[in-house]
Amino acid sequence: MNKFATILAGGGGTRFWPLSRQEIPKQLLNISGNDIMLNDTIERFKGIIPQENTVIVTNRSQAVLLESIMHSSVSKSNILIEPVARNTAASILFAALSIEKSHGDSLMVVLPSDHYITDEEQFRLTLDEACTVAMKTDKIVTIGIKPTFPSTGYGYIAFDKEPISSNPVAVYEVAEFVEKPNFQKAQGYLSSGNYLWNSGIFIWKTSVIIDNFKRYLPRLYKTMLPISDYLGTDQEEEIISNIYPTLQNISIDYGILERSDEVVVLSGQFGWNDIGSWDALGAIFPPDSSGNIIKANHMGIDTRNSIIYGNGRLITTIGVDGFIIADTGDALLICPKDKAQSVKDIVDLLKEKGMTEYI
Repeated sequence: MNKFATILAGGGGTRFWPLSRQEIPKQLLNISGNDIMLNDTIERFKGIIPQENTVIVTNRSQAVLLESIMHSSVSKSNILIEPVARNTAASILFAALSIEKSHGDSLMVVLPSDHYITDEEQFRLTLDEACTVAMKTDKIVTIGIKPTFPSTGYGYIAFDKEPISSNPVAVYEVAEFVEKPNFQKAQGYLSSGNYLWNSGIFIWKTSVIIDNFKRYLPRLYKTMLPISDYLGTDQEEEIISNIYPTLQNISIDYGILERSDEVVVLSGQFGWNDIGSWDALGAIFPPDSSGNIIKANHMGIDTRNSIIYGNGRLITTIGVDGFIIADTGDALLICPKDKAQSVKDIVDLLKEKGMTEYI
């Protein structure tokens, strides 16, 4: 069975504003110092999935830049462009229909484009095991991450403690998906031993996920199905432009994963981090002796436990403790680290005020 990677790369990365913008979001930025996050993602599954079998789903405003800087192994014909954002369910169905039309029933690995993983060898081993499970069964397979601290920024997966299978790896039935908890609940999840972080990595046969769309999201499936008939034709762009604005705006988690009784999870431990907001930079860059992460021309007095990012202009601080300061030249963000998840609210406010030049 052919294996394909589907990378969801259309997000705006609003919690990483002002560095991440709609036209140049964080997945198209070199944050780690290696390569842009999208290319790091493609390089990570080398040896498990042929890199030329990479399908990227993105939006119209990012497509031109993405095509110019993406991994050389990926064909431009494998970029699926959404005219408007309609959340992850539509993106995944778009990719599944495209893969199945061109190659028949295939194994499909869905990956976010903005994760950071330290142990790539272990990641590939776990991904290969998950692919084996998905090929041998008609299950929806996800990889959960064994939590290392009581995170309030990640979603969780509750799983049954007794595995349903142990060959080639322990596989558990998913009991429920849990949204980002408060600190007290997160502590309880950590101590219970049967909760994993939701990595957003999914593995399934295209036939399996399409059948689940028919069952749980029939309106989205029926509305989107005509796109499949026009893929690769002169009318493809017109049909997609007409259909996409009418689609349900729903995530794959809400639409299918939380409803299906065929979801299983593997536990992964490979140094996974979702670089979703400024306070996650500590996963990439070790703080200095004062607890600061400095990526700027900076001079400070009595400055501790802060993240300071700049574009060359001198940033000076006095008596600053536990803050994020991000200067991109045309915009400056200052906020407490414990409010990092709220940066997206500034982007919403800019939209509301019509200040789209800063988004």
